[in-house]
Amino acid sequence: MTQEHPPLTEGVYYILLSLFEPRHGYGIIQLTEEMTAGRVKLGAGTIYGAIKTLLDKGWIQTFEDDGRKKEYIITDEGKKVIYSEISRLRELFDNGVRITGGGKI
Repeated sequence: MTQEHPPLTEGVYYILLSLFEPRHGYGIIQLTEEMTAGRVKLGAGTIYGAIKTLLDKGWIQTFEDDGRKKEYIITDEGKKVIYSEISRLRELFDNGVRITGGGKI
């Protein structure tokens, strides 16, 4: 597997997943908390800093800007990144299961 980017942080991973449908920042925060049963809580500072970085990298784009709140959506490049990350995580998981016999404690 070829990795063209460093492993994603958990926050960036969930931001990208959240943007397979158009969402504004607060919607990303809400969906991430829902997907992780409250384990991952993204703060406003974190989310908007990450959004700027992801926009600069071309992994997301502005979907709609009504002047009050912007919505964002993942780009094709962002999808390549998330699919690559899923593959990396699957490899980690599969190797862990294989070595530990399932990870039962």
